Amino acid sequence: MSINFPLLLVIAVAVCGALALLDLVLLAPRRRAAAAAYYGRVETPDQNVVDKLNKEPLLVEYGKSFFPVLAIVLVLRSFLVEPFQIPSGSMKPTLEVGDFILVNKFAYGIRLPVIDQKVIDIEDPKRGDVMVFRYPSDPNINYIKRVVGLPGDVVRYTPDKQLFVNGQPVSRQLVGEEPGSLGSASLYKEQLGEVEHLIRLEMQRYRMEPGGEWKVPAGHYFMMGDNRDNSNDSRFWDDPSIPQALHGMVPDRNIVGKAFAVWMSWPDPKFSHLPHFSRVGLIH
Repeated sequence: MSINFPLLLVIAVAVCGALALLDLVLLAPRRRAAAAAYYGRVETPDQNVVDKLNKEPLLVEYGKSFFPVLAIVLVLRSFLVEPFQIPSGSMKPTLEVGDFILVNKFAYGIRLPVIDQKVIDIEDPKRGDVMVFRYPSDPNINYIKRVVGLPGDVVRYTPDKQLFVNGQPVSRQLVGEEPGSLGSASLYKEQLGEVEHLIRLEMQRYRMEPGGEWKVPAGHYFMMGDNRDNSNDSRFWDDPSIPQALHGMVPDRNIVGKAFAVWMSWPDPKFSHLPHFSRVGLIH
């Protein structure tokens, strides 16, 4: 079962805030009035009685204590920066399994938490950005891929693994090799928009037919992983509940933010080894 953490956080902030407001408006004045009445009835007040009269209810005490912390977390997570962990190798070599990344939540506009309604436009995604978004077929799942196609673009990917955008081949340069699932994998330096980054191709692997051409509709984006032969991305999404023209496309309303930095890596799923910081740096 998927847990809607933003919704739970909003509810927690609302409940704690309501308790703090209830105490400020109603309960605290009653406690002060009771203490004042007690002082007026006795010549020598008993401090234990005074403390009891001034004591906040336990639920109110917890609510007031947690409210500022939860409110700060809500603001940071909803409008500024949100942390994520990379669960798969679809973005290798740019991002490795177990990388902990930071995502800029306001890069593409300010959105209200839970309902994800954009209220302030800032800028649109650019070709080459690494973007976190909610998977169109299941918005409860977050994906991370690279922006390849912008609204109005025509994206083509050929069986020989060459990427074209608006009829122009995206330039790439071989920089090395590494072990792959079927022999070796080639690493290329690719220039996508103004972003130069590495991609990974297994030239002898055809697990999924990579060829195709897509027209990106207005308000949508075409996404691909840097690990081109091991990425479930816009080339392969085929949801019958979504109109054919929108297959593989990420709508603007699904955008979470722009990934901009790796701050820690912890690739061991059983956490039997300590995290390391050798991969800390900006994401390109």
